[in-house]
Amino acid sequence: MFKKKPNIKALAPIRSSDRRRIADQIIADYGVEVPTKDNGYQPQDGQEPANIGVGAIRNALLPDNSQSARFTTTTGKDLKQISGTVYVGSHPGQQQRVLWIKLDDRFIPTVYTLWMNPGLVPLLHTPNVVLQKLRGGADLMTPGLARGPPFPSKAVKGSVVAIASVEKPSVPMVVGVCEVDVASLQEVRGAKGHAVRGEHWDGDEIWAWSQGVAGGGGGNAPDGIDGWDSDNGGGGLDDRLKHVAIEESDDEQIDGGVTLTAAQSSEGTARNNFVEGEDGEPSERVGKEEKELSTKAALVDETTEIDDIFWQALLYGLHSHRDTNKTDVHHGLSFPVNQSALISNLVLPFLPITTPTQAATLNIKKTSWKNAKKFIKALEKARLLKSKDRDGGECVVVGIDFEDPAITNFVPYRLPKKDAASAESGSGGGAKVITTGVSSSDSSIGQRLKKIDLYKPKEQLAPVFTAPGASHHALYLPTELRSIINSYIESENLTSDTNKRLINLDPILANAVFDGSTPLDREVLAKGSVPREALMDRFLKSTSPYHVILRNDESRESVQAKAGHCPKILITLETRSGNKTVTKLSGVEAFYIHPQSLADELQKACASSTSVGQLAGSSPKKPVMEVMVQGPQKDAMVKALEKRGVNRQWVEVVDKTKGKKK
Repeated sequence: MFKKKPNIKALAPIRSSDRRRIADQIIADYGVEVPTKDNGYQPQDGQEPANIGVGAIRNALLPDNSQSARFTTTTGKDLKQISGTVYVGSHPGQQQRVLWIKLDDRFIPTVYTLWMNPGLVPLLHTPNVVLQKLRGGADLMTPGLARGPPFPSKAVKGSVVAIASVEKPSVPMVVGVCEVDVASLQEVRGAKGHAVRGEHWDGDEIWAWSQGVAGGGGGNAPDGIDGWDSDNGGGGLDDRLKHVAIEESDDEQIDGGVTLTAAQSSEGTARNNFVEGEDGEPSERVGKEEKELSTKAALVDETTEIDDIFWQALLYGLHSHRDTNKTDVHHGLSFPVNQSALISNLVLPFLPITTPTQAATLNIKKTSWKNAKKFIKALEKARLLKSKDRDGGECVVVGIDFEDPAITNFVPYRLPKKDAASAESGSGGGAKVITTGVSSSDSSIGQRLKKIDLYKPKEQLAPVFTAPGASHHALYLPTELRSIINSYIESENLTSDTNKRLINLDPILANAVFDGSTPLDREVLAKGSVPREALMDRFLKSTSPYHVILRNDESRESVQAKAGHCPKILITLETRSGNKTVTKLSGVEAFYIHPQSLADELQKACASSTSVGQLAGSSPKKPVMEVMVQGPQKDAMVKALEKRGVNRQWVEVVDKTKGKKK
């Protein structure tokens, strides 16, 4: 859920009565047992067992220094907006962290809360290779469940559960909600479907937010936690974990889910390191079932080949920069170079893609590295470059060894003459360089836009269109309306004999165009004539405005016109929290621009936090999204819009940071 950064409002203290009420609700929701004499609790002299027990439990779940804040974020491929509350606090001797997340009147503990409160929720287990996928936002599939059946009796559909790896069975790393009744499962091998929907994991944006606030974040996971994993599920773990492999689709990040398949073997064990993409090692099995490995071996060979193509493309890119920028100390590069810019500028343009099939195959996700960051780390390990991790997990390149023999001795190969495609899709070829820091999976980048203002005559103007044989139900350009009016003037012989610039009014023009609502109208009606240009202007104002925005090669006839004048993109600069400036942008949807993609680019271009939320006052049926960037980022926003075909004249800037004149 928190793969994308949430917009968290300012923290506010929680009243003691509210804290007790919230803690009591959590105790009731999760069935926490309160220590009493009846269940073996021994209070010290002078203590009331019930009160002391409840107080201790409350403080353990929600410390008395806790604060709360509202948040909004988007989730899913349709960017559905959700909102809720986070509760932040610190246990004695610990840093401040997010402890609970409230969604739809339901309290969900964070991983850190589970570390501090063993046994709070049912604990499920999965192999570590699967856990790494869950920590990337995937859901746990039913075949991925380990150490069972039987499973914990409280792991029923809709219940909150924790997930740990079989390697560290007492350390929860993921918090999720059961999609099925896990407790009643009798067999998981060969089963299908989602078992647990991931809500939060260590390392997600809630975890990263804690790092930004407290300086220490969630911290490193402990090796073990007493109180968790009290029941190992009946033994036989090694037998159940043999020959586990993972099935991963290309669009895993969109659909989520991790599927495991288990194959039987009479001897040996299975290696699935290649699944994670960490080391790029092939899957091996010691045994007799070699036929079952033929498909996997082919996939491994394909992965190795794609790895080599990406590696050679990077060497080609560096070799090209070195040869074409010999006098520059950095050979045409400006450091630091972020990971998307490295892929876009130094890899994709040098991929040998000639067919659509190759474009689909040569994808960074189909390499053993799976993403740009791990690719950069592999290059650093080969001493081709140096990298550095920034806050938020982004990896940037801070230096490249252009004198490495692999670069200086590289022999270029022939490239097809095609434009480079997106870093996310992995396609490429040609010599077109993609803008630094931008993923060209955003189809609005480079688009050509054309705005056309159209006008529809009203019923009272119908007689004017009869003479030239035009329809008063159609939409017209201003130039087309001018031609129609001139035809009507000529047909009715309305031009003044003494001054060709004056038009004599007839009853139709007098009643339909000049209604007497303004002083000019009354003056014109009194004189009985009007200048030709004034007539044209009033005629346009008497019509209903429409507009179309054409994209690329679209024609005016192929796009349905929308009522009203063409909207403008609004950029607003505001001051918040005293002297902090934020820049807001709204109205980009009409120009075929996706707000979230634009926010992602601005986050990198401005090196600042961004958020996307529904514009206040917009219709829930057709919501207008608002992009907010920290700092005065007007120029960066205009530049990003121009790359998407937006003319500066279509943008309105409102600066609310300047003081009012007295």
